[in-house]
Amino acid sequence: MNQAGAPLAVVDLDLQPPGPGEVRVRVDAAGICHSDYHYMVQDLPCRTPIVLGHEGAGIVQEVGVGVTHVRPGDKVILTWRPSCGRCEYCTSGSPALCRLGAVHATHNELLRGGTRLSQDGQAVHHLMGVSCYAEECVVSGESVIKIPQEVPPAVAAIMGCAVITGMGVVLNGMGAPAGESILVVGAGGVGLSAVIGAAAVGAYPVIVADIDDEKLAKARELGATHTINTREHDLAATVHEITGGGAHWAVEAIGRPQTIREAVMALRPRGTAFVVGLSNAEAEINVPLNQVVQQEKSVRGSLYGSSNLSVQIPQILDMYLAGRLQLDALVGEKFSLVQINQAFDSLAKGNIGRSVILMGSN
Repeated sequence: MNQAGAPLAVVDLDLQPPGPGEVRVRVDAAGICHSDYHYMVQDLPCRTPIVLGHEGAGIVQEVGVGVTHVRPGDKVILTWRPSCGRCEYCTSGSPALCRLGAVHATHNELLRGGTRLSQDGQAVHHLMGVSCYAEECVVSGESVIKIPQEVPPAVAAIMGCAVITGMGVVLNGMGAPAGESILVVGAGGVGLSAVIGAAAVGAYPVIVADIDDEKLAKARELGATHTINTREHDLAATVHEITGGGAHWAVEAIGRPQTIREAVMALRPRGTAFVVGLSNAEAEINVPLNQVVQQEKSVRGSLYGSSNLSVQIPQILDMYLAGRLQLDALVGEKFSLVQINQAFDSLAKGNIGRSVILMGSN
């Protein structure tokens, strides 16, 4: 991306070898995420020129000095919130909040400083330390997690953001919600992943709200017990009718102030709404004060599913390989790298599931 709002350009860049503590990865697949779109239109700021893409997977090609947890030939998932394992957040069970992730997000460089990409001698920046809309990338060693070879590339890619974010908020934020009601607002890749997580832990009912009937049908395929088209029905009133008093839990996976407010209204007393969707940097939320106080409702953020990635990504993939999770059904349209702008056009039109770029396709 050379400037905000312009189409992405597919060009040849120079890629340096990995330095100490770094890894070069051949990218096999990369997911199309709204977060990248937010950077494209500068809802979220970044330095340019920059290679986008933060949700991806591939095969290790080369490792720098000091990297011992992966080696050439390993299949890995690329993660955009590395953790040090030593800080306050890492040692208290919240590695997604580690300061290392903030380095990637704010500087658009790798952890050890600088970029490994350039064009005609000019530095090209890294998005979230990943930049996987490319045939190869160099990343910090802290940004790769080894996974089983038999995981398909598309599933591995979406595991790196959508799946762990959506499933993680259920697994980590809700304790043991078996038999409790969960509302998911927004049936995109993250919302559908939350549905998969809710179904896996035995939540009931699992209610999904969206304005697209095709997306709601996909949600039912993945485990939703009830769906609400909010163009036709009032969200809060319908949830209260289904549950007999409101949802125990809600996941807002869109990032819009109005839908966050509606999710809070749909809760029962002492219910909690998790906000996982991003918006522009100036967005604010407005929730009913008296409901928060008099009904003890809570609103919480959840970054990356509040997950311990190195532990939970392998666990979730073990469940998938055992046939217990429908992650294949979450994969939507497939594009080649030269179709990257077409992929984002499809995203903007509300495509079903999580679209992916397959690097080896034509």
